[in-house]
Amino acid sequence: MQPRLDITKVDPKAYQAMFALENYVHNSGIEKPLLELVKMRASQINGCAYCIDMHTKDARAAGETEQRLYELDAWRETPFYSDRERAALAWTESLTLVSQTHVPDDVFEEVKKYFSEAEIVALTLAVVAINGWNRIAISVRAVPGTYQPQTHTQQPAAHKTA
Repeated sequence: MQPRLDITKVDPKAYQAMFALENYVHNSGIEKPLLELVKMRASQINGCAYCIDMHTKDARAAGETEQRLYELDAWRETPFYSDRERAALAWTESLTLVSQTHVPDDVFEEVKKYFSEAEIVALTLAVVAINGWNRIAISVRAVPGTYQPQTHTQQPAAHKTA
């Protein structure tokens, strides 16, 4: 697979706009391990190999267990996720598949049990961001495998595509 283009070189302002959204998400107060699960789950649904690779590595770096990473695609059938994580994953799936789900009231009511209104906004924007990154990475044919997670002393990782 060969990348089609490098968005950071073609139009740095476009990349910076996405990075600004990513920075908001990173600083929103939603716990990093949960954000990584959300990013991975949306990326699985969208089939974004680059983002799955990235967020698997970031989740491991944040202390996520192999078992929970392996079972994420079948989270409903496992006992490995908290009720808060389950609500976030259902929200993620519903928003990612919005043309099919139209984000039903029962999914919203469940997320409201475990997240404040401000957290729901942050979680929603996290899902919006990862869906955007997935579409960028897939369309430019970002090549998975080379991403390395940043240490906690570095700036939050952005999606470097192609």
